Amino acid sequence: MASTLVKIDVHIIFHIKTTSVEMREADIPHIHKYIGGIIENQQSIPVCIGGIADHVHILCTLPKTMALSDFVRSIKANLSRWIKTLDPHYAGFEWQTGYGAFSVSPSIIDKTINYINNQAEHHKKVSFSDEYAAFLAAYNVEFNPDFLLTD
Repeated sequence: MASTLVKIDVHIIFHIKTTSVEMREADIPHIHKYIGGIIENQQSIPVCIGGIADHVHILCTLPKTMALSDFVRSIKANLSRWIKTLDPHYAGFEWQTGYGAFSVSPSIIDKTINYINNQAEHHKKVSFSDEYAAFLAAYNVEFNPDFLLTD
């Protein structure tokens, strides 16, 4: 083939360290917008970005020239550097090392967007740890619950 054609939609989830300050409510829309810019700079397409004060959900396409681990590392590192410039409140801000990434079929893109856009309402009923464990179970990912959200 003359060119490489790839479209892999991925739902990425990552959480702050348990010792980190949370993202302030007023800053979250700006943070999500900044994440979108990081994704675009990596030659990817941000489809939907959401979350609440302690974690982020991203639905995007995976860049065709970058490994998933490098892509997520780039998002988290660039975001951490930028967040720390917003306000002294964020001086100790840190993400947990790990992340979750799940393939998304084109048939459930709209459902995933709706899910990400309704995180605030969702987390009135479900904790992050229960949400994340449910994702892992749905995708048949083996994990040790004792280490699920450790830093």
